[in-house]
Amino acid sequence: MVASGSKRSRRARAPIPAPPPPPAPQSPPQLTSLLALLASSVTLALRFASDRDLLLLPSQTLALDPLLLSAARAVSRLLALLPLHLQTLTLTSLSLSPPTPSPSPLPSSWFLRLLSSPPSLPDSAWRDAFRMSKPAFFQLLHALDLPASSLALPADHKLGAALFRLAHAAPARAVARRFGLPSPAVAARAFYEVCRAIAERLAVLLDLAAPDRIARAVPGFCALALPNCCGALGYARFGEAAAVAQALVDAHGRFLDISVGWDTAMAPAEILPRTKLCTSQAIVLANAPQGELIGGSVPRYFLGPASCPLLPWLVTPYNHVDATDDLSKESIFNHVHAHGMQVVKNAFGHVRARWRLLEECWKGECQEALPYVVVAGCLLHNFLIKCGEPMPVEIQGNADADEFVDFEGDKDKEGERIRDVLAAHLSLVSRNQ
Repeated sequence: MVASGSKRSRRARAPIPAPPPPPAPQSPPQLTSLLALLASSVTLALRFASDRDLLLLPSQTLALDPLLLSAARAVSRLLALLPLHLQTLTLTSLSLSPPTPSPSPLPSSWFLRLLSSPPSLPDSAWRDAFRMSKPAFFQLLHALDLPASSLALPADHKLGAALFRLAHAAPARAVARRFGLPSPAVAARAFYEVCRAIAERLAVLLDLAAPDRIARAVPGFCALALPNCCGALGYARFGEAAAVAQALVDAHGRFLDISVGWDTAMAPAEILPRTKLCTSQAIVLANAPQGELIGGSVPRYFLGPASCPLLPWLVTPYNHVDATDDLSKESIFNHVHAHGMQVVKNAFGHVRARWRLLEECWKGECQEALPYVVVAGCLLHNFLIKCGEPMPVEIQGNADADEFVDFEGDKDKEGERIRDVLAAHLSLVSRNQ
């Protein structure tokens, strides 16, 4: 019995088998091969993006570039962590299959490649990059006649870099790389130089007092059932509500007057009396023929939003109209008025769609530059209409940012008379249709 118990005890105390040893670390040849493959893949991807970037949309390259550069930096940091002999092995394996040299080396920057691109490159490449055709680009370059500055850059490079940044909200670093500029700081300075030149050289496109400019605006609004109207006044916020813009637009979407830089806490009724438009409208609209309508005559006038006061020269919609009564003269007038006001909303929407930088957040010192950048965007809008360039397909709206509180102050008696005459005229016209 004792012997048997001793055997059980010895079996119970048998040693537990040791766990299997951990797998041996990866051998250096395998590690270097893996790193070489990774580095080679990143290098080929960078080369592909560089060689084919004329065929890619700017939005695609702007999204792809930082990812590839981040991958390249990550591979470089990984190689730096390896012992020197493994780094040497990896670099040696990378150089085993050097790329075949191109018979005609590509120019050093994307913009130079675009300038020297073959005729087979589609016309849309210029519009995708700069929101205008190649002929319009060089027409603008000639019109601006960019002055010499401390930036030793060709004028076409400065203009291209500025338009690309304005169109795509591209970071200065990405702009510098695409245009072969020395640094992001140079790209930023070139941008502001060009915007100032646009605001100065194209200001004539906003000359409201130019001969016959107001007269040419009247037929377009007559086609919208608004007799003797010569402009629509609207307001919008830019730079993620960093500044308010007031603009007068004709029926074809051209800006006739623009004032930017107003505090976002100010209501349109506070902004309007402080603008040049308010002080100059009497001269602009003076000596114009009256519009003779059934029920009375109306002078030339501008349409205005509900956030502005009703004035003899600024006709706003009726407030507190019964929405269920579509046949009342007030409802009919408000419907036609809203249709006319759409031209200024569309103009702001086209500017936002073309120049995406205006929708970005502007902070600190950059906010000081926002007003003249917005003015530059509106002037470019007018310039492209003059050149016959097509409008953007999309309209970039910002309904929340462009909402303003309705004006509830006193109404001008002459303004009420003019609006009532227009409302009676429109009601009669709608009944006869």
